[in-house]
Amino acid sequence: MKQENIKKLREKTGVGVLNCQKALKESNGDINKALEILRKKGQKIVESKKSRATNEGRIGSYVHANGKIGVLVKVVCETDFVAKTDEFKQLAHDLAMQVAARNPKWLNAEEVSEEIKEKEKEIYKNEIKEDKPKDIMEKIINGKLEKFYNENCLLRQDFIKDGDITIKELLKRKISSIGENIKIKEFTRFEL
Repeated sequence: MKQENIKKLREKTGVGVLNCQKALKESNGDINKALEILRKKGQKIVESKKSRATNEGRIGSYVHANGKIGVLVKVVCETDFVAKTDEFKQLAHDLAMQVAARNPKWLNAEEVSEEIKEKEKEIYKNEIKEDKPKDIMEKIINGKLEKFYNENCLLRQDFIKDGDITIKELLKRKISSIGENIKIKEFTRFEL
């Protein structure tokens, strides 16, 4: 087993060396297959931890260099031990930077009120030429609404440090690598 493949797999997933070795062995050294194996295992881990209580955690903070944007993010986990680790502290800080950079309005799409959804749909409807069939119009409107969620809901935004994953996927990876349930409870962004 090549060390460079283990290193590449660790960099992409954040999973421990032993798990990377097992996945590479199971996939006969194929990194893409190993990634898929780890993803499936990670999803099982995430599902098994979803119902666990998250009574510990930390407040992540970030103040932009110009002093005009500041963010607080409440990130929770299961134990005080994990909340004190450098990996968890870094996660909280990265999430605060994400909020500062991308300015999400909501944590997830479920928090967006029906009133706002209807207003957005009306805007999109007015943008589309009326000569389109109704089912095509609905698909376009739903597509634009999904884009709206991806831009304005923190969990659906692309991670600023790795555009290949969303914040939701980042949390899943951290749950898998840390071994505890992790949630973003709330965030606040201040701007002058």
